[in-house]
Amino acid sequence: MAKKEEKTNVMRVLEQKKIPYHSYTYPHEEGVAVDGISVAELIGKPVNSVYKTLVTRSASKANYVFVIPVEDNLDLKKAAKAVGEKSIEMIHVSEIQKLTGYIRGGCSPVGMKKQFTTVFQTDAEELEQIIVSAGKIGFQVELAPKDLIGLVRGQCADVTIQE
Repeated sequence: MAKKEEKTNVMRVLEQKKIPYHSYTYPHEEGVAVDGISVAELIGKPVNSVYKTLVTRSASKANYVFVIPVEDNLDLKKAAKAVGEKSIEMIHVSEIQKLTGYIRGGCSPVGMKKQFTTVFQTDAEELEQIIVSAGKIGFQVELAPKDLIGLVRGQCADVTIQE
């Protein structure tokens, strides 16, 4: 559990919007991203409830955010179709902070420098609670998917690779 005084910007936004959430912390090496499956284990939550935030760029140079289960991979063709683009690609890790205000491993769909079109994998709607980064490595927030999707004006689509 996070100490009461230790709040991230994501937590502040949720509180300002009066959206109930639960926060978690997990041990990590300073500045080193932890993979999502390990995060789920460290906070003792089912891996299918933990989602990662991916930032992409389209052929038209627009940026899009995709929020998908940590154990899945983004299907770039499906993702492009979901946002009405010909093609998209992941942005380079060196661009994440400049574009979003977050670092790799601490990127959250909440509180980015700019609100990008955000697409959640359709499975998110079926969960009672979804867990995403709280905007800093070592911090996660758990909240109702409808609250999160509504807050970021997100939409849902099937955007992951089906194995």
